[in-house]
Amino acid sequence: MEFNYHTHTNRCRHAFGRDRDYVNKAVKTGIKELGFSDHAPMLFPNKDYYSTFRMFPDDVADYVNSVNRLKQEYKNKINICLGYEIEYYPKLFENTVDYLKQYGFDYLILGQHFTDNEYEPYAHYCGNPTDSTVLFDKYINQALAGIETGKFLYLAHPDLFNFTGSSSVYTERMTGFCQSLKELDCPLEFNLLGYGQSRHYPNRRFWQIAAETGNRVLVAFDAHSPESFQGKKLVGQAFDYLNSLGIKPIEKLTIKKS
Repeated sequence: MEFNYHTHTNRCRHAFGRDRDYVNKAVKTGIKELGFSDHAPMLFPNKDYYSTFRMFPDDVADYVNSVNRLKQEYKNKINICLGYEIEYYPKLFENTVDYLKQYGFDYLILGQHFTDNEYEPYAHYCGNPTDSTVLFDKYINQALAGIETGKFLYLAHPDLFNFTGSSSVYTERMTGFCQSLKELDCPLEFNLLGYGQSRHYPNRRFWQIAAETGNRVLVAFDAHSPESFQGKKLVGQAFDYLNSLGIKPIEKLTIKKS
């Protein structure tokens, strides 16, 4: 793999290692384009609410300055991009993106971890198992609404929603989801973190549907430590897995840098 656009830093409070260490490991493993995309802060209206898996607004300046310094320092060895993984929360999205624009960024990837707006008591974490078709439809519609803004490079772990209900319902909903994403020309991420840790995603049913639909697919490390880039064997297994389904991952994405 010569590119990775899904890379976290310790500012999200569940990743480890220095920014520089991620770059050094990426260079050593032959990555030619590295995108940092730590979990973006959200401007929650309730000041007492703290999300435990993302950076805070006060972390943004340090994040941007660090990545920009590394861009310059390593420009002859690797192409570095500055981005964020961010949810589409309808009540928060535009204000949060405007806040991030003050500092500048190259791209956004959509990682829809919650339905609704996270801080709301009825928000559902998409990785928790549920047989609710109401929540399933919420996830799909919310992710599609986010992609329709035109602000995202791709959709991370599109199969994150852990639906435990009817298999026929899953197939029907995800077929429609994949068809809509194809119409929007949105690439889908095969997530190596979930694959390597045998999580409930990647979901084989989903990727069979994506193969039949003809979605564009990329593979990403979802790196939470510099050592993530050492997983050459895992990368090979993931490509074999996708090839067995008739999916040939795309080789590179084009980022229009700001």
